Amino acid sequence: MTYDFALLGATGFTGGLTADYLAIHAPDGATWAIAGRDRAALETVAARIAEAGGVVPAIEVADVTDAVSLRRLAESTRVLASTVGPYALHGGPVVSACAEAGTAYCDLTGEPEFVDRMWLEHHATAERTGARLVHSCGFDSIPHDIGVLHTVRQLPSDVPITIRGYVRASADVSAGTSHSALGAFAGFRSSQATAKERRRLEGRPEGRRIRGLPERPGRGESGSGWALPLPTIDPQVVLRSARALPSYGPDFSYGHYAQFRRLPMAVGAAVGVGALVVGAQIPPVRKALLRAKTAGEGPSEAKRARSWFQVRFAAEAGGARLVTEAAGGDPGYTETARMLGESTLALAYDDLPDLAGQLTTATALGDALLARLPYFRTL
Repeated sequence: MTYDFALLGATGFTGGLTADYLAIHAPDGATWAIAGRDRAALETVAARIAEAGGVVPAIEVADVTDAVSLRRLAESTRVLASTVGPYALHGGPVVSACAEAGTAYCDLTGEPEFVDRMWLEHHATAERTGARLVHSCGFDSIPHDIGVLHTVRQLPSDVPITIRGYVRASADVSAGTSHSALGAFAGFRSSQATAKERRRLEGRPEGRRIRGLPERPGRGESGSGWALPLPTIDPQVVLRSARALPSYGPDFSYGHYAQFRRLPMAVGAAVGVGALVVGAQIPPVRKALLRAKTAGEGPSEAKRARSWFQVRFAAEAGGARLVTEAAGGDPGYTETARMLGESTLALAYDDLPDLAGQLTTATALGDALLARLPYFRTL
């Protein structure tokens, strides 16, 4: 192996923030690389890192349309992190290269169909080669998945557990997130078919019941404000972790909601999402929506400094009640870069469970991320 870790997509906005984070937080003696198809742009990133005093990366030219270059990159590093999205369009060949090479992989995807398709196509290969394939290592879905793990750790494991996660945030939505969401809306039917095929092949744990709570609007956490079901990838990830980890108990339920202070805000959000779902089905409208945000662009540092997220977890277990919280700064960029950066470093250097295949952040990196990230507390 030439590198401890490598980052594919370092010339994009979130990729650049992740590169800066890794350069500052990489341990002494680390060997790492930034990769992409444009050497000149990569050299600009490396020069910026050098000027800031970080660990300067090597440069590797690799293109998601060139399987040979991806295989060469995957074989040269212990861990490959990717910020090249939308992943449904660009991510498959990268996952394939890592699965074949036995290289640990992590990304920022929030695209359920992509994750299911990668399980169908590459999970068995990764189990054979020893590769860890860890998706959703940003705001999708670390605060939620690791937040629930933090909560479960404080509850008895021999009684039914019910947890509801209530999400609040003030931040810009990234172009990558917007494009991924529109793609998911447009491909709803194919996504359902892919998920069904995965369920058929994956099966469910014997002797335990793991389920999502009914998706109904209602009052928010502790009866304050209003909550709408949030159909992101996050509850799917949480439930996969619960199926894999016996500590989640014999009967585990999870619900995932967006929290609003006032009812008109909740109604407006529901109408807005409904309009996007409808618009995504109409090709000219979908193209116009995609052009509204340009990939590679992001908010100013000042805007990011004012942004924040908060997720409250209200848990019930055997009559006991518990509230925990995951909270931090700008979720879509600054904190996402930190989350992906720490996931990459954990995969490269930490003592992790001896697992392989497609894994969630809780199953692959749970203890490491609880130690590395400052977001989680009990109220």
